Amino acid sequence: MSHAPRTHRGPRDRERNGERTGGVPRDNREGRGRRDYYEDRPPPSDSSSQPPYYDRSPPPLRQTHRSTPQEEHHGSKCTNICSRRGIVLICAVLTNALVLVCVVAAHLSMSGFSSAGLSGGGFSINAQIPFQGTELQQVRDLDMQFSQMRAPGVYGGVAFSLTMGVLSLLFVVSGSKPAYLLGKKLLVSQFLFQLIGGVAYVVAVGLYLHFVIKVNATDVCQRRERLYAGRGLTYMNCNVGGGDAAVALFGLITAILYAAGTYLTFVTMRNVAHYHKRTQGHTNSRSQI
Repeated sequence: MSHAPRTHRGPRDRERNGERTGGVPRDNREGRGRRDYYEDRPPPSDSSSQPPYYDRSPPPLRQTHRSTPQEEHHGSKCTNICSRRGIVLICAVLTNALVLVCVVAAHLSMSGFSSAGLSGGGFSINAQIPFQGTELQQVRDLDMQFSQMRAPGVYGGVAFSLTMGVLSLLFVVSGSKPAYLLGKKLLVSQFLFQLIGGVAYVVAVGLYLHFVIKVNATDVCQRRERLYAGRGLTYMNCNVGGGDAAVALFGLITAILYAAGTYLTFVTMRNVAHYHKRTQGHTNSRSQI
């Protein structure tokens, strides 16, 4: 940018000029300097001739508060799963697995020699069998009939415990978020599941024991017990075995866990409702301000 040459003035001329005008040239010089500063700056991108406005205000607090729970959520999934509700559900998953194992073990322990594969001749263990001839055939037939009579209880116990265990595991995985971020439908469904599961387990244990006692009271079981007792095998009797007792024990423990989980879920639902109500009240008060 080319400027017109300026004449050099001495200090006396400047003082004389200032005395005449009362110091106006100094102000004009300062104004000219500010004007030259704005003229030398590059023009803004838009068509406006005003200088750009730089907003030095801090970012809104709402964005900061939103990012903080999100970072905590991504970094503490294990902590959320291992809450009191999560620990109770994890224990329920384990007890359901124990019920499943005990149902199968009780069936195998009461199957007699037929569980060793004698009917197909898969194992050559005839030297270990105390029965021979027609007595051996009777034992095989009675074992087969007894196993078929217990089969509905075994299939029902396996299906029930497996279903409850899988559903409990799904609720454990779904609780990876904080409680106030979980949906209301999820908490309600978890509450209803544990409430119904606890009652269903008590009923299922009662039905299982009733079924086992009914099967053990049949003539097939009595004849089978006499055959085994004649050879000194007194453990194969018509009483409730240890495997069946373990099924009942772990089933009742699972029912207690579901009852405790129902209470904890109810408390969580109440706390989450109070939290959302308090948050909504703060939001309304801020909007009114």
